[in-house]
Formats: sequence, structure tokens, C-alpha cells
Amino acid sequence: MTKSALIVGASRGLGYALAAEFLGRGWRVTATERTRSALHELAGLTVETVDIAVPEQVAALRERLAGASFDLLFVNAGTNYTTDPSATVADVSTEDFTRVMVTNALSPMRVVETLQDLVPATGTIGVMSSGQGSVADNTNGGFEVYRASKSALNQLMRSYAARHADDPRTLLLLAPGWVKTDLGGPGARLTVDESIPGVADTIEAWAGKGGLHYLDRQGQTVNW
Repeated sequence: MTKSALIVGASRGLGYALAAEFLGRGWRVTATERTRSALHELAGLTVETVDIAVPEQVAALRERLAGASFDLLFVNAGTNYTTDPSATVADVSTEDFTRVMVTNALSPMRVVETLQDLVPATGTIGVMSSGQGSVADNTNGGFEVYRASKSALNQLMRSYAARHADDPRTLLLLAPGWVKTDLGGPGARLTVDESIPGVADTIEAWAGKGGLHYLDRQGQTVNW
């Protein structure tokens, strides 16, 4: 049977590439955007509109998808670093700190909480994390607020897993690597084409395994 995916936050960058990748693998894909995007150019894709930072819009999306079922719910939506990526927590504005935390940690988990029942017991719920979310691997510092937001996302997902200890679904935190996107910047080590096929491979390989896993694009465990 054809597998189905709901990819939230797919108007550009990694999310767009992931939607295109699964379409190319024969999946039935629904993807979301905040405003009209290049998603409409992908043949066979179903496009929904939602701003995940607005809970009412997430609830409305859930209502529109009533009766649907997805083998994969994947939340990619996220924001860039702060206005000044080099700003330390001592210097960052409260507005920037709040924006990054709400977009990268709180809002993705609200999506998971709201849409989780669209995923059957054999399905997968995943979010796009980052290797920079690893506390253990943070030996160089830098990008402090972005790191903190991804660490918060990881912790919230771990709490979700603890609250659903008997849930057989697979839960994934995916670290795609440092990728040349609007967020990653032109100096990143990987192209989208070098990252996303591996992310998709990992999602497919871990389907049905159950439990929570923090993995990179090659399926290797990332240190918490």
C-alpha cells in the first residue's frame, strides 16, 4: 500500500526537499506552508496552509484533516538564528530569544500534540532537530540561542515520549547536518541533495521500531 506523510513546514529548504523526496519515492504527501510557495509546483502534492506559531491555525488544520491517516507526521518548521547569530545569551534581546524558542521548540511540540492521533500505532512522528541541540557535544559554544532552542525541543520530545511510554509509534529527532539553506547559510558543509536523501532513508529504516531516537542523517545516534 502507498505510504503517506504529513510534512509541516515545507515551503522551502529542507522541508520542501523532504516533501519532494518522499513524492519521488512514491509516497502520498501532504505538506504545509505559511504563505503561497513553490510547493504548488510539485505534482501530486496536497498543500495545506498553517502558521504553527498560532495554535488556532493548528487546531483548524486538525479539523480539516479529520478522517485522514498518515504513516509519517514530520515537523520541519523552524526559524533562523537570532538577528545576530553570534549573540550570546548575555546580549540577545528578549524578543529574539522568545521568537526562536516559540518557533523551534514550543510550536513544533504543539503540532505533535494536536496532530498525533492522525498517526496510527505503526506510524512515525518526527521533528527536525539539530546536532547543535546536543548538550554533550557542545564543546565549542556559539549559536547559543539556536542551540538552546533545539535542546529544548529534544527535552520536550523526551517528555512527550515519557508520557506515552506505552505508545508503539516510532518517535524521531533528526539532525540533518549543516546544510546550505537560508537557515544554514552558504558556508554550510552539505548541500540539500547530500542531506535529505539520508534523512528520508533514516525515517524509512526506523519505521516500526518504536521508542524515541535522536539520530543524524546516516541513522547514527546523536549524543543527548
